[in-house]
Amino acid sequence: MNTSLILMAAGIGYLFGSVSFARVVARLFAPGIDPSNVRLNIQNTDEKFQVGVTSATTLSMQGGPKLGFLTAVLDMLKVALPTLYFKTQYPGEFYFLVTALAGMIGHVWPVWYRFKGGRGLTAVYGAMFTVDWVGTFVTFFGGMLLGIIVIRDLLVAYLSGLWLLVIWLWFRTHEMAYVWYGLAANLVFLFSMIPEIKQYLDLRRRGFGADIGETVQLTGMGRGIYRFAKRLKLIRDPK
Repeated sequence: MNTSLILMAAGIGYLFGSVSFARVVARLFAPGIDPSNVRLNIQNTDEKFQVGVTSATTLSMQGGPKLGFLTAVLDMLKVALPTLYFKTQYPGEFYFLVTALAGMIGHVWPVWYRFKGGRGLTAVYGAMFTVDWVGTFVTFFGGMLLGIIVIRDLLVAYLSGLWLLVIWLWFRTHEMAYVWYGLAANLVFLFSMIPEIKQYLDLRRRGFGADIGETVQLTGMGRGIYRFAKRLKLIRDPK
């Protein structure tokens, strides 16, 4: 692979990924909302959980599901389209995987917004529509079903889609480049979650959030998975 093309693929992916559509959509359609400042109540306490993310989910929490859905689609496209460009322009090469990963990094640490962005899941699944569109659905829904129905743990449901991504890409391609991409995406996501993980640990140390069902709801995607599990009657609200 050509070094100049690697740098170009990374640069374009990162700059496109750095566009925070949560902020753009909020400014255009809900100027009174700040999706970068969301604090959630912790059940049965006076504690607040600071959601250290600016994303489709935080906008949805404040502005409703329509704005959240629009933002999620735009966040996927900003990674999917540059990835598609490099995949079609350089067939047989892996520049598009560089673009996909760089787009995720830009989404998490956007240069335009003091490196404060989302957590990267929409960016990953947006890229996967180009990398392997079947895998988008297999890993996302497979991860949720594994966590909710098989293991019956909401935290596993929240995380396992990205875990399955590595296995799926190896199964589909038997190319180590895809495996490295999947592993790198997992590492970026895990690193981006450090602020929330620290808050989880602090809450548990002080005796709050012992129920994983309550704890996982303190993240945007976790709230969605929790509602999904409730619709399937796999969990019930405490009385």
